[in-house]
Amino acid sequence: MKIVMIEPINISMMKIEEYRQRFEAEGHQLIAYSKRAEDDQEMIKRVKDADILIIANQPLSAEVINSAENLKMISVAFTGFDHIAMEACRENDILVSNSSGYANQAVAELAFGLTIGLMRNIKDSDEAVRASKTRAGLNGNELAGKNFGIIGFGAIGQKTARIADAFGCKILVDDHKKHQLGKELGVEYLPIAELLRKSDIVSLHVPLKDSTVDLIDAEKIALMKKSAILINTARGSVVNSEALAKALNKEEIAGAGIDVFEMEPPIPEDHPLLNAKNTILTPHTAFATEEAFIKRAEIVFANIEAWFKEESQNVVS
Repeated sequence: MKIVMIEPINISMMKIEEYRQRFEAEGHQLIAYSKRAEDDQEMIKRVKDADILIIANQPLSAEVINSAENLKMISVAFTGFDHIAMEACRENDILVSNSSGYANQAVAELAFGLTIGLMRNIKDSDEAVRASKTRAGLNGNELAGKNFGIIGFGAIGQKTARIADAFGCKILVDDHKKHQLGKELGVEYLPIAELLRKSDIVSLHVPLKDSTVDLIDAEKIALMKKSAILINTARGSVVNSEALAKALNKEEIAGAGIDVFEMEPPIPEDHPLLNAKNTILTPHTAFATEEAFIKRAEIVFANIEAWFKEESQNVVS
């Protein structure tokens, strides 16, 4: 079968060659592109005759999917799959597997990097030193004893909870399910409105779907403490950026750490969060660690090998 890696997945050419040789020994062909396609027409050329696609987070349209007449399986080098035209996959009986779990630790760690950055004024402190200033006005806050609200208590949310517990936080969760970890950590389960009212830090870990678009809107933000901060390492569209920017600029909440936006960076110059007060913005980098990329590649190719054995794993369609 013809396996096409339609875009780079941040592993070395040496590692790609190892996988290529492994598949060739089993009678398959692996083609790996080193750059993203610039448009759908280039994508259509790349997927021609492909039986299996490997893709990270480059959008995969219905037009491209429908053009790939031999396509049977897509292994997504990403946890989310909202960038893929899933309806076209279902219509064409194409199995889609994702790489869920590869970046759980990486994302949870960045959520805390953003949290500590905001609570200890790290960005402003760095600027103060470079401008020959003192620590005047830069007193921060400690995490210990704070209410750490987690919206979305899946694998990443639970990793985040473990770290929050290590910092001495009280953990609040909106999920109605009673997880074993929740019992272990003494989690308090609350409706989302009450969680927002009580939390000092709110960290988002939900997938993007119809029910989570604008989950955190002006009404929800208005429930938060003036001293609270919002962390989003989930999906950009889960938060209404315009409402968040207005709340920040009016000092209705204390700060926000944002790694994800409605589009992939670079974000437009007029994006509301670029001029919002007390923000730390990162260019969708939560998942991007060397360790995570190695794990991701292992899952991507294991998905394909499992499919060959009719033992499909990580199936999302």
